[in-house]
Amino acid sequence: MIEFESIMIDEESFAINYADAKSYYHRALQFQAEGYRPSLAFNIASVALERYLVALCDLYGEYPRNHNYITLMRTVETLVEVPKELNKRIKVMDWIFGICSIDEYRHPNPDETDMENALVLCVEVQKLFDQKRMAIIAALAKRISLVTVS
Repeated sequence: MIEFESIMIDEESFAINYADAKSYYHRALQFQAEGYRPSLAFNIASVALERYLVALCDLYGEYPRNHNYITLMRTVETLVEVPKELNKRIKVMDWIFGICSIDEYRHPNPDETDMENALVLCVEVQKLFDQKRMAIIAALAKRISLVTVS
């Protein structure tokens, strides 16, 4: 854990979630390019999106209470400026999975449009990461690891 701007940031958790998000996203693109079912690429892209959102929370030392899209976005929108339409489109992802309703659970079969949307959402969320902040956190983490190793 490192302290940055008087908050504690788990740089290892951030690094893992961010790297996993990128890996899931690239795998979803591979599935799409190789002609796999849209629902498979959608599901992998959805995991990537969730991991990107968790990584954003990690970057600011926040820990979301839940990992559904609505709860994640409620946390993320307190940390960074999120375009209104993007916020809405991500929160709608819970509807696709039927996460929000115990009484009316449903899990439709995602189609090509859903897959494309999930992939685009990943790209849009990638733009929310403050690259300067990420570089500072990485430099601090490296400096701390050098001190502890010496």
